[in-house]
Amino acid sequence: MEAKNVNATPENPNTTTVRRLYTALARGNRKISGLIASDLEWWFHGPQNCHHMMKMLTGKSSPTDFKFEPRSIEAIDDDCVIVEGWEGAQVYWVHVWTLKDGVITQFREYFNTWLTVTDLRPLKCLGFNTLWQSHERDYERSLPGLMLAI
Repeated sequence: MEAKNVNATPENPNTTTVRRLYTALARGNRKISGLIASDLEWWFHGPQNCHHMMKMLTGKSSPTDFKFEPRSIEAIDDDCVIVEGWEGAQVYWVHVWTLKDGVITQFREYFNTWLTVTDLRPLKCLGFNTLWQSHERDYERSLPGLMLAI
């Protein structure tokens, strides 16, 4: 009989949805319509030739063209999941997924840039809350930094 960790906290449902999306895409499964809204709002920041996720979601590329292998998946706030990945010293990406009722409604892709996510809503005497920040890595070149306010 396998022992269960009774102190383990269940994974955030939004994180589970996003993890299912990456698993499906890695397997070449295009049946992801139940995970993503038909009117997905999309934002991209990075070199124009790096729209890899958009190409994958629209069927214009395959999982062998670019492999999204998440290194971290973290839920922040009630409706946001941030996924970070990198390959070697040349490719770094951050995906910010917004969900409503378990369905992805917004996607922001940041390619080859550091990202800091800050909550500006409280405005606690302008002492902004940092909710998430890119994990530092040793790169052979510098990457620009961006702040995403939610």
